[in-house]
Amino acid sequence: MLIKDIKDLLEAEFLSGEEFSDCEVIAAFGCDLMSDVLAFVEDKTLLLTGLTNPQVIRTAEMLDINTIVFVRGKIPPKDVVDMASEMEMILLATKHTMYTACGILYNNGLKGIKIGGI
Repeated sequence: MLIKDIKDLLEAEFLSGEEFSDCEVIAAFGCDLMSDVLAFVEDKTLLLTGLTNPQVIRTAEMLDINTIVFVRGKIPPKDVVDMASEMEMILLATKHTMYTACGILYNNGLKGIKIGGI
């Protein structure tokens, strides 16, 4: 799914990376525990989270996650947005809860990640 379609579906706003709106993601993962993100996320995955600290950007960088959607109307501080911009990451913000945002994306064809054995 293209980032610009995700933005529209979630009624989101770009915080950074709007110039990359034609990029594609193949799966989504909603989580506020960065240890779970490290354990389960794979390439070309969209991360949905309510955390707005620099650890989110650093975790995304380690896993080559290029798109983060902040849910529940959360907006990260300027230093976090600046860090993401320097790394050419796409940041979006939506007022939807994580549950609703994930449901909207799933209902429109973006699947979640697969965890072995579940």
